[in-house]
Parts: sequence; C-alpha cells; structure tokens
Amino acid sequence: MKLINLTEHNISIPGWGDPILPSGQVARVTMERSMVTKITSEDGVGSVKVYRSAAREVTGLPAADANTGLIVSTMVRLALPGRIDLFSPAELIRDTSGVVIGARSLDGNA
Repeated sequence: MKLINLTEHNISIPGWGDPILPSGQVARVTMERSMVTKITSEDGVGSVKVYRSAAREVTGLPAADANTGLIVSTMVRLALPGRIDLFSPAELIRDTSGVVIGARSLDGNA
C-alpha cells in the first residue's frame, strides 16, 4: 500500500524504511467549541472554563483510492470514521527531550 503523509511532519516508522515525508498538502479539521461549564478551584481562588469540541469541516483531503493510505492527524481521522483509508501515528517514539521522532504503529478507522 502506498502511504501519503498529509501532515507537516516526517513520519518515521521502525521497519518501514525511509521516513514518510510530508506531501506538501495538509489535511485539517475545523472544530466548533461551546462552553459547557466553569470549574472553580477548591480554595475558590481560581477557575477554568470547560468546553465541548465538535469536529466540523475537513479540508485538504483527497478522494479515497483503494491502494493508497493517507496519514493524517488523529483529529482529522476521528472526524471521518467512515474513511477506512485514513491513518494516524500511534505509539509515539520520543527522544530524551520528549520530542516525537517516530511512531511504532498507525491507528486506522477500519
């Protein structure tokens, strides 16, 4: 299967070979946020608003192709559960500074 990277990051997967470089096209999802409550700290001094987010429009995504998988962000993939050609990096590999340098696997909608 051919994999096309629709993120802005190199995707390195042990055992796959060369990193999967960004294609230059980025898939994005627009989120709609609505405030649902406000939480106050136990001492009553601080507070934080709590929002519910819902996925709306996905852009930058080509039509499905039977032998091509598209690597996208988890948010994009979850916004389109019926698209079985979408994959997102999983089991992230981090360097000693905590920076993501790869993924051991991919999550999919299949």
